[in-house]
Amino acid sequence: MTLISHENMASPFAGMDIASWLASLARRRADHPLLIFAPPEGPRRAWSYAQFLDAARRVAGGLAARGVKPGDRVLAHLENCPEMLIARFACAWLGAVCVGTNALAAGPELDWFAGSTGAVGAITQPKFGAMVARHCKGLRWLAVTEDDAGAPAPHAARPSAADSFAALTGEPLPQRAPDPFAPASIMFTTGTTSRPKGVVWTHANVLWGARVNAMQQNMREDDISLIFLPMYHVVGLSWCALSTLWAGATIVLQPRFSASRYWPLAREFRATVGSQVFFTQNALAAAEIPPHSMRKWITARHDPALARKFGLDFVAGWGMTEVLTQAIVCESGFDAPPGVMGRPGAGYRIRVVDENNSQVEPGGSGHLLVGAARGLSIFREYDGDAQATLEAFDEDGFFRTGDRVILREDGWLQFGDRIKDVLKVGGEGVSASEIEAVIARTPGVKECAVVAKPDAGYGEIPVAFVVTKQDLSPQDAQAVPAAILARCREELAKFKIPREVRLVEALPLVGFGKVSKAKLREMALEP
Repeated sequence: MTLISHENMASPFAGMDIASWLASLARRRADHPLLIFAPPEGPRRAWSYAQFLDAARRVAGGLAARGVKPGDRVLAHLENCPEMLIARFACAWLGAVCVGTNALAAGPELDWFAGSTGAVGAITQPKFGAMVARHCKGLRWLAVTEDDAGAPAPHAARPSAADSFAALTGEPLPQRAPDPFAPASIMFTTGTTSRPKGVVWTHANVLWGARVNAMQQNMREDDISLIFLPMYHVVGLSWCALSTLWAGATIVLQPRFSASRYWPLAREFRATVGSQVFFTQNALAAAEIPPHSMRKWITARHDPALARKFGLDFVAGWGMTEVLTQAIVCESGFDAPPGVMGRPGAGYRIRVVDENNSQVEPGGSGHLLVGAARGLSIFREYDGDAQATLEAFDEDGFFRTGDRVILREDGWLQFGDRIKDVLKVGGEGVSASEIEAVIARTPGVKECAVVAKPDAGYGEIPVAFVVTKQDLSPQDAQAVPAAILARCREELAKFKIPREVRLVEALPLVGFGKVSKAKLREMALEP
């Protein structure tokens, strides 16, 4: 196998890293607003580029004073808030690795995130403090923000052994010699195994994502980007926040999506750029659309009729945590057919292959493979899992995405289906096998399988089919679904919990005993 990496090519970021990038931005855009935090509760806060650099350097100094060294991992378990961005850049300034985790994660999931990465400390917010302290036993320190993403929090919510985030502020740390290919970030992605995999981004990966997304989205320094998508995901972080910074523009940050607040905020700040997922786009389409200054939204699917309804342009694209950017993109201005994903993005080679790994002809469908440079235009590795990293690439070094696409006769790429057993629930990736592993540990369960069911609000929802053990009484068997849901609530994030648990006599099979998930998806549509 030939894996394309930074080691066998010249780098566009030689002698650079995230710290040098931030310092350069602060020199060039010193007094320009970088971040405006506009929560529904609590006061608004703002940072210029120079003020943000100072905050990141001081938090980096505080981390160093607590013994955090270059290469150490720091857990950031936060909703969208200023501390999330400051912590990321502080870790990068110090040379530590920020482990960004899903704010909806349950305690056992946090235990895995912290334990598998060897995190030395964590930064979280009051409502998560007790859970982080209880489940992440290996941490040396814990810091908690003053509020819950802008919402007031009682002082008692902070664990007694935790510091305040403000206490992390120390003497500004001097800038280090840059290493563009040192690890900078770990984000967990949905996998086909029972445990999420940690995707390692280098400093060069972060810079690449910022630069290419800004270019493909035509970001300008006078843009005002209204962001509510969570920054613990690639779209909220790389597509939205990092691209805005690359342009030297302004972020207006919301803790989460609010249909009632979206247009008032957009109009107040004269926002020009936004990003939507299926759920939020539909919610806004169902309400009145007022006059606004938005010129474009970043979306997942090209829909010119809907773009006209909103009175703006769509930049549609496909990507995933491992590929940092829109590796397939439909930039505004293209006369593209409705529903397409786009064409190959800058710096990516796209292959669509059949079961024999041969390129399909135009009009055919096949597996989507992405060719890029590891550690630069695609992730470096799965943290601590060399085997999973090796299996993620084919013999020619192309990344196996797990998606099936259609290569249209006109050259456009259109989404087909997921080869990997992954659901998309309200924009969140969900591994069916991760849910199945939790269900299988429930007393009384003999077999189980989870599939996606279409849903008007969330796109897809998980539905579990369960075979109970034969020795159960009818009464005990009927109690199994409630026990399954109780265990899922304890061990899984809310969006992963099955919306339905259906008891069946047997799971449908195909081939040599393999569960037919196609048949189960048909059954899920039945009452």
